[in-house]
Amino acid sequence: MIQKGLLDMRVVVIDDDNLVCISLKTILEVETDISVVGTGHNGKDAIDLYFALTPDILLMDIRMETMTGLEAGETILTKDNNAKIIFLTTFSDDEYIIQALKMGAKGYSIKQNFEYIVPSLRAVYLGQNVFGDDIVSKLPGLISSNNRANFSNYGITEKELGLITLVAEGLSNKEIATKQYLSEGTVRNSITTILEKLNLRDRTQLAIFYYKKS
Repeated sequence: MIQKGLLDMRVVVIDDDNLVCISLKTILEVETDISVVGTGHNGKDAIDLYFALTPDILLMDIRMETMTGLEAGETILTKDNNAKIIFLTTFSDDEYIIQALKMGAKGYSIKQNFEYIVPSLRAVYLGQNVFGDDIVSKLPGLISSNNRANFSNYGITEKELGLITLVAEGLSNKEIATKQYLSEGTVRNSITTILEKLNLRDRTQLAIFYYKKS
């Protein structure tokens, strides 16, 4: 369990509803390890504030006027592929999920699940990817039943495909190691090798690659 108070997290909040921004700022700043260093109301604000304030995490709505959160996220990640972006939205739309995963977002959660917001921020700050249960449950349905790829065409072995499948199911390195009777270091090194073979940046991109190619 991640202990609150042990982190020092700077967050920018972007939402086109000013009341939502104020509410999120209030909720987050109750926590001793989180500071909201800026708020904005559209994608352009997100880009400007991200590069001006360099927050640890950008917590951002998707549907906004002037520029959407997805458009802003794409721009930011193109310039800084280490950016940690969590999309917080009222929409559990398949297209949005795919876009968020593909661009390298670190999290995607539904606003109504407000109790997960703070734990999600802490997890992403520590290097994890976080997608709400309602999002994860939709991923298998995004798999195309047709045109199944032959993963060997990508130089992926059966053993590596097994690891990719477990990553796509959301298991951590530790959980995969336990399930496969491997050391956590072996799992970590194998996933690094897989990412290099597929020219992918991180586990999120690996998961979306699996779901799109399977």
